[in-house]
Amino acid sequence: MRLAAYQPDIPQNTGALIRLCASFGVPLELIEPFGFLWDEKKIRVSAMDYFDLVNLTRHSSWQKFQTHFSAQRVVLLSTKASVYYTEFQFRPDDVLLLGRESAGVPDDVHAALPCRVKIPLNPAARSINMAMAGGIVLAEALRQTNGFPS
Repeated sequence: MRLAAYQPDIPQNTGALIRLCASFGVPLELIEPFGFLWDEKKIRVSAMDYFDLVNLTRHSSWQKFQTHFSAQRVVLLSTKASVYYTEFQFRPDDVLLLGRESAGVPDDVHAALPCRVKIPLNPAARSINMAMAGGIVLAEALRQTNGFPS
């Protein structure tokens, strides 16, 4: 299981994803370009002492990420999905992909990923924080696949 973030906009959310992935022992894939300047010192502040515990890979583009994970299933978390994450069968080698905080993923990325899940929300709510969404769906995926750390 892996968690990936498509061109994250907010460094504090990236720090929260680092803490999440470090805590669950799940690798984190970050797809550039970011919506902020990567300053490792500032990211470390947000990630606290978890930065050195995470298996973090930065991909310079969506294309490089796709090439790297061409043999794995990428599951997109999207408010536009028709399947709830609780109704989806996760696999231990899935890559869970989060979109940008400001815009999700572009239409071509959305269309290229047949596996899409959503979190049921109050109809009056647009979405929830990207890092929080990652934690919710990652926890369910790990539960289904017995992937929690021992």
